[in-house]
Amino acid sequence: MRDTWAVGDATSQALWRDLIALCKWRVVAVMLVCALVGMLLAAPLPSLHTVVFGLSGIGLAAAGAAAINHVVDRRLDAAMLRTSGRPLAAGRLPPSLALLWALLLSVAGVLLLALLVNGLTAWLTLASLMGYALVYTIFLKRATPQNIVIGGVAGAAPPLLGWTSVTGHLAAEPLLLMLIIFAWTPPHFWALAIHKRDEYAAAGVPMLPVTHGDEFTRLQVWLYGWLTVAATLMPFSIGMAGWPYLVGACLLNIRFMTWNLRVWRGKDDKAPLLAFWFSIRYLLAIFGLLLLDHYLSLSGSIN
Repeated sequence: MRDTWAVGDATSQALWRDLIALCKWRVVAVMLVCALVGMLLAAPLPSLHTVVFGLSGIGLAAAGAAAINHVVDRRLDAAMLRTSGRPLAAGRLPPSLALLWALLLSVAGVLLLALLVNGLTAWLTLASLMGYALVYTIFLKRATPQNIVIGGVAGAAPPLLGWTSVTGHLAAEPLLLMLIIFAWTPPHFWALAIHKRDEYAAAGVPMLPVTHGDEFTRLQVWLYGWLTVAATLMPFSIGMAGWPYLVGACLLNIRFMTWNLRVWRGKDDKAPLLAFWFSIRYLLAIFGLLLLDHYLSLSGSIN
């Protein structure tokens, strides 16, 4: 009997691991950090109720969108080495169960925001979810090499959602935060696409390196990198951030563009993947600097 229970427990644990894996929790964690920064920039001390339920709703909806992505892309994932071990691609979960899980997460997230946060955040989250899970995953990803650029709007929404969770209205500042992520997404993801070009080609996904070649994509990483730099300097130019942020952002941008330069030159085969991983830390650091500068300015005004 104990052996039967042990097998049942192991099966249950494996099932939950796979369900959690569908949520792309590492990606969702980065999104929630950006959403939290949006909250804290909107109000120095937002209510615990808003932070807890706002992040919970945004996180659940993001996890649901990620799970829908797994369901739609299961055949593409199976054709790519990087994603072939995912629960659906490897055949460990039936698509019907994964879709039910995705819908439960999505509905729970949007309802939580609508009932316990505010309607604007719920509607914006629903639009973001639909944009990523349906417009990007089902249509754009298979239709155009500009899929990352166009679909990046949905992925850039977290700081805006965090801001509206606290304030209940739109403003220029969260739209600027959204612009930073929007500009950052192409050089971030195209660097990975260069590294995984052969896998995307085998799967029939029209990523930019597949349709236009590595050299053109490397140039786009370099150019969009400068667009990202320009976007990260705008908080200072509009008075949203001060000198501490500007100094820190300039230092980060030097390192960011150094990696993008290595990608553009194309002399180091490891550069695209290393640039991809650095870009994640870069984005988190930029948002961390915004937050640090914000509280430094508040402290200065109090003193």
